[in-house]
This record gives sequence, structure tokens and C-alpha cells, in this order.
Amino acid sequence: MEPEEFRKYGHEVVDWIADYLADPAKHPVLSRVQPGDIARRLPPLPPATSEPMSRILEDFEKIILPGITHWNHPGFMAYFSITGSAPGILGEMLSAALNVNGMLWRTSPAATELEEVVLDWLRTMLGLPDSFKGVITDTASVSSLVAIAAAREHLHRNIRERGMSGRSDLPPLRLYCSEHAHSSIEKGAITLGIGHEGVRKIASDESFCMRADLLAATIVEDRKQGFLPFCVVATVGTTSTTSIDPVPAIAEICRHENLWLHVDGAYGGVSGLVPELRHHLDGCAESHSLVVNPHKWLFTPIDCSVLYTRRTDILRQAFSLVPEYLKTADANVTNYMDWGVQLGRRFRSLKLWFVIRSFGVDGLAANIREHCRLANMFASWVKADPAYELLAPVPFSVACFRFHPAGVNDEQELERLNSRILDTVNASGKVFLSHTKLNGRYTLRVAIGNLATTEEHVRSAWEQVRSAAKQ
Repeated sequence: MEPEEFRKYGHEVVDWIADYLADPAKHPVLSRVQPGDIARRLPPLPPATSEPMSRILEDFEKIILPGITHWNHPGFMAYFSITGSAPGILGEMLSAALNVNGMLWRTSPAATELEEVVLDWLRTMLGLPDSFKGVITDTASVSSLVAIAAAREHLHRNIRERGMSGRSDLPPLRLYCSEHAHSSIEKGAITLGIGHEGVRKIASDESFCMRADLLAATIVEDRKQGFLPFCVVATVGTTSTTSIDPVPAIAEICRHENLWLHVDGAYGGVSGLVPELRHHLDGCAESHSLVVNPHKWLFTPIDCSVLYTRRTDILRQAFSLVPEYLKTADANVTNYMDWGVQLGRRFRSLKLWFVIRSFGVDGLAANIREHCRLANMFASWVKADPAYELLAPVPFSVACFRFHPAGVNDEQELERLNSRILDTVNASGKVFLSHTKLNGRYTLRVAIGNLATTEEHVRSAWEQVRSAAKQ
């Protein structure tokens, strides 16, 4: 593609993006295609000769777009609602154009040093101590995997050199987390050889927060039975309810038992930049590692996850492996390839830098604050209607509730009713909600986190839920 042709189609694509961001609600929020619809419209074999960009863009509109669920839609209130903001998109475009691999400082000094500085900015914004240093990964699943691997290395049992299989001198390891912890914690344990049985899920209290007393008792019990506890994962903003584990109490247990404390703040962690919400990060300064995801609630295009640790020495001890062709004479530099699994690293800090500078700390905090206000407003409507019940506290911007009409107490019937409401609302194309189960109860979730979502959209979602319940 010649530069002038790139310029022509580049302008077309930017114009399309600008129009899309100006009115994302013109599309149904949830894709209406059936399984296989997109694949059937695509040729089974690649083109043998070059195709014009005009035709490719035309097929993007006709074939790909109908199969998109629009996460940038103001009615997207499922899972954790996210926004790919315009400043972040511009940063992503430049990152793609530069196409650097930030594995070593030398391979692009700006990529490494910007990552260091922008993560120091974010650390300061969250009120974390200077001892925490950060690294960007793709998702919290990988960030937590890296943290668990560091926790395993922290045992100093020569696992890096000798592995774990067949060792009579190495007891089976134990990792602890809440019964409401994200599934990525278990996946990390599976990947690292700890296994499903090596994960002990600690029961929660009535607010869905891990019970620290049961954690302490379980660790003692496991030691007596010959297990080797090594890591506790606390969560600030669980996936189902956004509950907040008692991190200060858990940190005290970890200190006493000499265990690595990892905090999964993938969703709730960024709330620390809002002064009145910062208390939710109490105790996190005592953790060994902490993950926050700017691509969840900091308006940065996916993917961008940040892992902080105050034990970078252990991280490098777990992962550093430098073949001859990657050795350099550069002194006093950070080579991020030593901080995790991946060698190749995208220039993700550029889009985060664009976002923080474009919004400013006050602007970011204002949007997070507004999303929390909208979620609590929705919760107030639920509590005011006797036909509905709020099923969990609302510390952030997610409300968990269900339709529970008078005289209906059979859980199977309530699940049927609420499942039908969910399907009806999602079929409208205006709102997309998700569900979970809490103590066996089928639960609807409203997750507010999109920059385009206003009080009008939240009110519309509530009216759609009520209308669907009457059908």
C-alpha cells in the first residue's frame, strides 16, 4: 500500500471510528447473528491475489459488523462494562504504526521508560507506596498467573530448577482464595502445576467477602495435614458482586504465616483514584502483588492489565532467562522480558499515557464516581419496588438483583422468571445484562462503566426489566 493510498483509507477509517463513537447506540448492543452466520459469509480459502481496500472495508461493514456485540454501547451493562475511549484509540493506532517490541530497553527505550513512568503515575493515583513497581500484561489472568508464579518462587524450594513432579522433599502446595474469586486464579494454579485440589476456596460472609477467620483456621489445618501453604489471593471487586475481601485482616494472616499476598483488583482497584473510595484499597500496600486493569474501568482499549509488586527481585528470579542473543551491555535499565512469561511485548503504555493525560486524574475520578452514583440509583429503585430484591451490597458500579413477586418462593420458578426477563431485555438490542448465581439464587447484574452511559440509559434499563417481568 502506497503512502497516499494509506492516507486515503486511513481518513476513511478514522471518519468511520469518529461516527461510531458519536452514536454507538445506532447498533443493537448484542449481536443478533446465529452461530455460524459469519463464517458462512466468508470464503473457505484465502484470496490468491490482492483485493482492494475498498472491498475489504465494505465487507467489514456487511459481514463483520453484524457479528459484533458493542462493548462501547451505552446500553452495555453486562459483565464489567468497559469503554475504549477516543484518546486510548488514538494511542492504540500509533502503537500499531510504530510496531515496536518492548522486550528489552534497547529494542525501544521509549516503550520501557514510558511504561515505568506511566505506571508510577498510576501507582501514585491509587495511593500505593513507592516500593511498588509495575509491569503491563495483556489481562488480569496473565497478571495473576505471573503473581502466583512469583509466590511459588518465594518458597525458595528450587522449583524453578527442579520442578515439582516426583519430589519427595516437596509437600503439595496450597493456594487460598475466596469462593467468589475469579476463575483465572484457578486457571493459574492449574497452569503452574498446583492443580485444582491445591486451591482452597474460603467461604464468604453475608456480603460475599472472604471470612478471614476461616482462612486462618484452614491454613493451620492444612499445615497439620502436610500441605505447604504459599499464597493467598484477596479480591477487591469480585466478578459476581464486586465484594471486597478484608485485605487488612488477610494481610495480617499472611505476615504471620509468611505467605505471599496477591490482590486481584482488576475491576475495583482503579477506584483508589477516587478519594472517597480509596479506603477500599486499605491493606493493599502490605500485599506482595496487586493487579488492576485499566481496560476495565479506566477507559483504555483492551488489552491493558497492570501488575504491581514490591518484590521485583522475586519476579525476576522466577522468570529471567537471557540467551546470548538477548544479552546487552546496557546498565541500570529495566528489561521487561525478565518480569513475566512473554518475550514479545506490545507498546501498551502509550494508550494508557494518552488516556491519563487526556482525562486528567480529576476527570477519571469524576467518571468513576458517576458510575457508582448510577449503580446506587438503580439499586434504590430495586429496593423501593416490593416485587424486586437487591441480592448484594453495591460498593462500586454493579447492582445484583432479581424479580421476586409475592407468593413465588420456589427457586426453580424464580430462576425461570428471571432468565426469561434477561432473555427478553437482551433481545431488545437496547440493553445487554448478564447474570450470576449467589447462594444458589439466579441473579441479574447491571454493570455500569461506559463513558456513554447516562442516567437516561440506566432508567431505560430498569423500565425494560419491569416491562419484561410483566410479559
